[in-house]
Amino acid sequence: MAVPKQKPSRARTHMRRAKTYKAIKVPVSVCPNCGEPKLPHRVCLHCGYYNGKQVLVMEE
Repeated sequence: MAVPKQKPSRARTHMRRAKTYKAIKVPVSVCPNCGEPKLPHRVCLHCGYYNGKQVLVMEE
């Protein structure tokens, strides 16, 4: 059975585990109605429009 000769360094361990804890990139699109950034396939939280129709009534 293969046995490691030395303990892996802390840096090597953290480099290997960094791939697991990487932040997820979230796609951002622009609202065609107001131009604010929003998540795709979701209602714009700034103006309340989705797919060219007003879904939410926003209070100002």
